[in-house]
Amino acid sequence: MRTSWWTRILDFISPRQCVVCGERLAPTERSLCSVCLLHLPRTVFQFTPEDNLMAQHFWHITPVKQAAAFIYYEPHSEMAQIVYKLKYGGRPDIGEDMGRLMGVEMSYARYFDNIDALVPVPLAKNRLHQRGYNQSEELARGIQQKTGIPIVTKAIARRDFRQSQTKLRRQERQENVKDIFLLKDDAELKNKHVLLIDDICTTGATLIACIDAIKHVEGISISVLTFGFTKS
Repeated sequence: MRTSWWTRILDFISPRQCVVCGERLAPTERSLCSVCLLHLPRTVFQFTPEDNLMAQHFWHITPVKQAAAFIYYEPHSEMAQIVYKLKYGGRPDIGEDMGRLMGVEMSYARYFDNIDALVPVPLAKNRLHQRGYNQSEELARGIQQKTGIPIVTKAIARRDFRQSQTKLRRQERQENVKDIFLLKDDAELKNKHVLLIDDICTTGATLIACIDAIKHVEGISISVLTFGFTKS
């Protein structure tokens, strides 16, 4: 990756740090140092997109062509700092950086072949206002930069913000997000293979609720991709 002299000067004045270990980043490194990048707990689900631990969450529940997550996510682990700082640390750049990484590495498995549109799972308006950005949209933006696939953000809306999913059990998660997503405009989804993008998949409840809102669109095919997957 090429870096400008301006970037090098800024790094000298205010060194950037790895979001995981805190070590100083080299000019060509983005968000993660090379050591933490190497040790990301990759799932490699993209090589078996129809049959993996994440895909099984959707079997016999809702129609999904393929499903994958980039890494295994363990709350309170060192690697969890990536998601924590992305969501709560005011660091949308982390999402874009991780999206580019996903776009590159998952392309080796041809995961994005035949995908027509990237659809980030929307945030509620109050949460979007608090955070200032949608972390799923930042991931999608990074993926778009490496794949060229367009992003669709106006098709789905989130009705309101209920209780956070973080501390809820499986059944409670499903109830918490039931009917929470609303299809607003299906024009960009008709006869398309869309890829839903989210940050973390734990039980799949949020993604399932989002799929339920769009699955009856004419000619639609749906796949899902998240940055992290939490083993249950």
